[in-house]
Amino acid sequence: MEFDPVAYINDPDWHTSVYGLDRIRELVEGLGNPQKQLKFVHVGGTNGKGSVCAYLDSVLRKAGYTCGLFTSPYIETFEERIRVNGQNISADDLRDVTLAVRDVAEAMEDHPTEFELMCAVAMLHFARSGCDIVVAEVGLGGRWDATNVIDAPECCIIVRIGLVHTELLGDTTGKIASEKAGIIKPGTHVVSWPQDDDALASIRTACKAAGVPLVVADLDQLEQDPVDLDGASAQGSLPARHFAYKGEEFDTQLLATYQPANATLAIEALGVLRDRGWKITDEALHAGIAEAVWPGRFEVMGRDPLVIVDGGHNPQGADVLAQTLRDVLPETKPVFIVGILGDKDYGAMLERVVDLGEAFVCVTPPNPRALSAEDLSHSLLALKPDANAIVAKDFDDAVSQAYQLAGQDGAICAFGSLYSIHDLKAALRAHE
Repeated sequence: MEFDPVAYINDPDWHTSVYGLDRIRELVEGLGNPQKQLKFVHVGGTNGKGSVCAYLDSVLRKAGYTCGLFTSPYIETFEERIRVNGQNISADDLRDVTLAVRDVAEAMEDHPTEFELMCAVAMLHFARSGCDIVVAEVGLGGRWDATNVIDAPECCIIVRIGLVHTELLGDTTGKIASEKAGIIKPGTHVVSWPQDDDALASIRTACKAAGVPLVVADLDQLEQDPVDLDGASAQGSLPARHFAYKGEEFDTQLLATYQPANATLAIEALGVLRDRGWKITDEALHAGIAEAVWPGRFEVMGRDPLVIVDGGHNPQGADVLAQTLRDVLPETKPVFIVGILGDKDYGAMLERVVDLGEAFVCVTPPNPRALSAEDLSHSLLALKPDANAIVAKDFDDAVSQAYQLAGQDGAICAFGSLYSIHDLKAALRAHE
């Protein structure tokens, strides 16, 4: 039987979250420590990691560097988690690299976890591809995350920190920030979101202990213009959102209200890279910010009605989605398609949007941790007894009902889980 790398990596036997770096260190050691051949930008935190990674990757490629990108989770295909110069790892390369990783993993007494296997596959692929620099997104936490097997990166970025995975990381933003800041090592530079006082204190403590400088993005110097939906094409493409940071003007086709703020973290980090000798021209900076794409983050999928797909999957994500909807669609109440995992704080998520929706089509995501559509509808009605909460049998049914409810002049907004986006997009394409 032909070897299936995705099936091997995703084998349920490896689906554990046992903290520690011993396994990943042993694994990459057996592979010849490919990560030591590479330079990194390491991105941790809670909300905005993927978007910040997308901005960095886009600019670094515009600057002429061979750039690797490691992110999670994937939206449509497993291979998109590991990219070089904007291209997903090929099926042949994924097979060859995973076979090399398997040979080492199977000889280990304590078998690596799923994420550790993926991390090792990515590191080996990036080294074989001759990447000049790699943008790596932390999977969970920071201190004990498998990506933290790397030496001091060129720059560490801590995006906005929120109260997620509290059972593992701590029950305050300060405790969570302390775990996230575990990626900070002597020899790096650190860029952070302007966190709340407790979180920022933890980050400052980590920087002081490592003896490294800290730059905090100054959002008071961020100005942004609203999005004009009237300029949208029939294909759903929208004008870029214009913003200025510290007096310098930029455009981004990532339209959500929060994206210019995410861009400031990338801009600050790219300034750090410049100071460290990386050649990044103003032209590359502006073009890279303008051309960055990141699927599933307030992504416009269609027109007539307007269809928006957003991967917001925690209370902060739902909060910024609500802000963006008020900004972009001030006069329109969308029909929501909602599918949420049961281990999320879905009550708090629903509170953010329950008054914004014309109707809520509830669907069960394709995940063993999923909250059922029936339980989701009950939660909505508990918050708002007159909410129009509808239970769909699957994503095809959810999309059909949402289109019928919205009509051509309305809007549809799907959110709740990144793990739902593949099935959701397939249903949307089938409806076209």
